[in-house]
Amino acid sequence: MIDAEQVKAKFTRGDNTYLCARWGRPIVPVVFGVDDATLSVFKGAIEAVVTLANHKMAETDWELGANLMVFFCRDWSELTDVPHLDRMVPDLVSLVARLQGADANQYRIFRFDDTGAIKACFVFLRMDEHLEAVSADTLALSQAVQTIVLWSDQAFVGVSPLAVINGAAVIRPEVAGIVRAVYDPVLPCVARDASHAMRVAARVGLMQ
Repeated sequence: MIDAEQVKAKFTRGDNTYLCARWGRPIVPVVFGVDDATLSVFKGAIEAVVTLANHKMAETDWELGANLMVFFCRDWSELTDVPHLDRMVPDLVSLVARLQGADANQYRIFRFDDTGAIKACFVFLRMDEHLEAVSADTLALSQAVQTIVLWSDQAFVGVSPLAVINGAAVIRPEVAGIVRAVYDPVLPCVARDASHAMRVAARVGLMQ
């Protein structure tokens, strides 16, 4: 049974502010830089997590075409060569420099509508030796979980949202419970008050 403090920790950021947001529109994913087999794995993982959340997917987004964009690269500098990406990601050149300086292998950017709900997410994955050691299924499920809601930047530091059972990666039960609860229609699409965590915890309890 997950309690309110555990939920609060998942949405309390490094600056001690609370923020939880879910998607306010159907998710339309597109994946760049992978073969068809990996593309299928990613779309399958996204669909599974969207189903878990009782949310929806669509063929196209009325405003953006696709609103969940996943980019694979070998070097961060490749991102500056992607046509029109600088229009969607402000200060792309400086972002690439920061990622190179940090020797990062993944990064996510969320965009929000006027209500604060998620309207788009950009996922960047640099396939270094660490990510290459992860199976496509595990990597896809991990990214799907981390994009279905706006988690805290501290939420999964030192702990994965996934567990391994009989050799297969699955979403941790407490994480799955939070995802389902956050998407409960009785809860708001965006919350900035930590009292929201108590409501989420209560919904988790009701759903179990």
